[in-house]
Amino acid sequence: MMLTRTGALDNAALSASFAGQGAFLYLDDFLAPEVTAQLAHTAHALLGEVNRNYLPGHKQGGSVSRHTIDQFAPFIAELYRSPGLIAWLEKLSGDTLQLSPADDPHAYALYYYTRAGDHIGWHYDTSYYDGRRYTVLLGVIDQSSCRLDYELHTRDPDRPDEPGSVQIPPGGLVFFDGDKLRHRITPAAANEMRVSLTFEYVTHPTMRPWRRFISNMKDAIAYFGFRQVFRQFGKRRGVHT
Repeated sequence: MMLTRTGALDNAALSASFAGQGAFLYLDDFLAPEVTAQLAHTAHALLGEVNRNYLPGHKQGGSVSRHTIDQFAPFIAELYRSPGLIAWLEKLSGDTLQLSPADDPHAYALYYYTRAGDHIGWHYDTSYYDGRRYTVLLGVIDQSSCRLDYELHTRDPDRPDEPGSVQIPPGGLVFFDGDKLRHRITPAAANEMRVSLTFEYVTHPTMRPWRRFISNMKDAIAYFGFRQVFRQFGKRRGVHT
C-alpha cells in the first residue's frame, strides 16, 4: 500500500520552501486516502481512551498517547517508523532523524478537540532532548472551525515575523521544527470534532534527568495523565501500576 504521496512531490522545491519558511511546511494532500480513512476509523474507536485535560488560559482538549495507540492501533507505529517517510523528512530538514525513545508518550499521539472551547494557546513545541525535535502534524478528522495559526521567524532576529493560518484537512500535513514555530489551535465550537495525529522525530534521543522530569510532569498534567506517562518507568523498575 502506498502510505503517502512523497513519490509524487517536487521534493527539491519543498526542501527550499521548508528552509525559506524557517523550518515549516504545509501540504493539504499528503496521506493516501485509504490511510486517512483508517486513521479516522481508529480515532472514533479510541474515543473511550481519550484523556481529557484542562489548563486555564492555555489549553483544553483530549489526548491519546503512543502507549495506548500501541495497544489498540499498532499500524500507526508502522507509519511512524516508515523508512520512506523518515527519508523524505530528512531530505526536507537536512538532518538525520531518529525515532523518539520508547518511553516518550509524544512519539506518536492523537489529539482531540470535541467540546466547545477545546483549543491550545500560543506555544512552541519545546524540545527537552539534547538535539532538535521535529513535529509532523497529520489531519485525521476535521468537522470543525479550528485553525492552526502560526508565526514564522519569531526567533530569527534578521527576519520579520510572518503570520499565517491553515485549516488542515484530513490527510494534510504540517512539518516543522517545534522550537522555531510559534503556533496555536483556535477554539472549537459546539458539536464540532477535530482530531490530529502527531509524530515526533529527534536528532539526538538523549535527555538530561532534570529535563526528563520537567517533560514528564508537563505531559502528565497537560496531556496524557500520570498513569500513561509513568507506566513505562514502573515497568522498568518492576512496579505494577
